[in-house]
Amino acid sequence: MNNSIAAIILTYNEEKHISRCINSLKNICEEIFVIDSFSKDRTVEIAKEAGAQVYQNPWKNYATQFNWGLKNCPITTEWIWRIDADEFLEGNLGPAMKKALAECNNEVNGVYVRKRIDFMGKPLLHGGWYPSYHLKVWRRGHGECENRWMDEHIRIFSGTTIIVEEGNQVDANLNDLTWWTEKHNGYATREMADMLMMEYGLDDRGKEVQAKFWGTEEQRKRWLKVKYIKAPLFLRPFINFNIRYILKGGFLDGKEGFIWHFLQGFWYRFLVDAKIYETKKRFGWNDKRIKAFIKETYLDK
Repeated sequence: MNNSIAAIILTYNEEKHISRCINSLKNICEEIFVIDSFSKDRTVEIAKEAGAQVYQNPWKNYATQFNWGLKNCPITTEWIWRIDADEFLEGNLGPAMKKALAECNNEVNGVYVRKRIDFMGKPLLHGGWYPSYHLKVWRRGHGECENRWMDEHIRIFSGTTIIVEEGNQVDANLNDLTWWTEKHNGYATREMADMLMMEYGLDDRGKEVQAKFWGTEEQRKRWLKVKYIKAPLFLRPFINFNIRYILKGGFLDGKEGFIWHFLQGFWYRFLVDAKIYETKKRFGWNDKRIKAFIKETYLDK
C-alpha cells in the first residue's frame, strides 16, 4: 500500500510555532502545505525556509479554509494529515503512522491519533483531556472537514478507521494568557453561532458527524454537545467545570490544571452562554428573528 502523506497546516501569525510543527513532520510527510491567511509576521518566510509549499487565501472560518486547501493544493499523496500550526508530532507517532498506513487494507480510510494538550508548559493528563483520540489522517478523496463554525471534525465518507496508539500529536501553544483570552473571546462568538445553529436546526446535519453516544469519539462529543445545548443557560458551565475538574480529576494537574479548567471549562463556557443570552435578548426572544440573524450573518456569507 502507498503510505505517502501530505500535511495541511492553516496559519495566521504563527512565527512562534510553524518551524516546530514543520520540523516534526519531516521524513514523515512527503508534502507539507501551509494555507496562510495573509500573516503580518514572518510565518510565510519561515514556512518556505523549512520546506513547506505556501498558499494564501482570505479567512472565513477554519472549515472553509481547510477545505479550500484540500481542493486547491496540488496534493499527490495517498493520505492527508491535519495538523495545526501550534501542534507537533511527539515520540514514535510519525514512524508508527507510516508503518500502519503501509500495512492497512483497502477498507481503511481514516486513522485516529492520540492528542495531548500542554498548557503553560504542563501536559494536561486528567479531567478527560487525555488520552483523547482524534481522526487526523485520512485517505485522499475520502474525507473533508465538516462545515461548521466551531468544533469542526474530519468526516470520512466511507470505509473503516484504525488507531495508532504510539506517540502523541501535541497541542502546545507558546503565546501568553492575554493572547489566549483574546482568541477565546473570538471562539466564544463562533461557538455562540454554532450552538444557535444546532438549537434551531440550521446546521447541515446530513454532511456532519452524527451524534451517537456509542459511536466514535467525534460522534460521542457531538452527542454530548447536543445534550449540553439542552441544559439551562449559565448553569451548564458550572456543571462542566465540576465534572472535569473534580469528578474527572482535573485538580491533579496542579495550578496549571486549575487555571485551564477554570478558564476553558467555566469562563469560556460562561462567555458563550452570555453571548447566546445577548443575541436572544437583542431580538426579543423571537425565534424567527434570531434564525434570520444567524442565517444572514453566518450562513449566507
